[in-house]
Amino acid sequence: MSKRAVVVVDLQNEYFPSGKLPLVGIEDAVTNAARVIAAARSNNDPVIHVRHEFPTSDAPFFVPGTEGTQIHPAVAPIEGEPVVLKNYPNSFLKTDLKQMLDAKGIEEVVVIGAMSHMCIDATSRAASDLGYKVLLVHDACATMDLEFGGQVVPAAQVHAALMAALAFAYATITTTDEYLAR
Repeated sequence: MSKRAVVVVDLQNEYFPSGKLPLVGIEDAVTNAARVIAAARSNNDPVIHVRHEFPTSDAPFFVPGTEGTQIHPAVAPIEGEPVVLKNYPNSFLKTDLKQMLDAKGIEEVVVIGAMSHMCIDATSRAASDLGYKVLLVHDACATMDLEFGGQVVPAAQVHAALMAALAFAYATITTTDEYLAR
């Protein structure tokens, strides 16, 4: 049994142009994520999907029961692949993700998804803190422009800063092509 699992974080309809929170580069990220998922399936590596919902119907986005909360069809789970429902940026917080990984003897998690500056960051750090080796496929992730102190920070810079920070102590950062060549 493989000691590696792919954790697909929040690749949901809400992040696409028709959703309430569109991300820069989401289409390319999902295309790459689909390639990573296909490789995992062909190698019999477990694929675990994570889906975000806010617990109340008055949330500004990710409202329970809406189309926006559904996993995008390009990366939809197949029969037998679990889907973890979360309510926080950290995919491990108050979910059974760790128990799923430990039950399968997983030692390394491959993280892909959205948003780089929020759930990818929180999930990668938590995975590392829990003792998993973390491989983050950065071009299978997407984010958005942010604002701080009246200054807009473009998505590409947000993404680069987060990847640099995670590479410093929490994860090995790679591209889809590099991951597939392993």
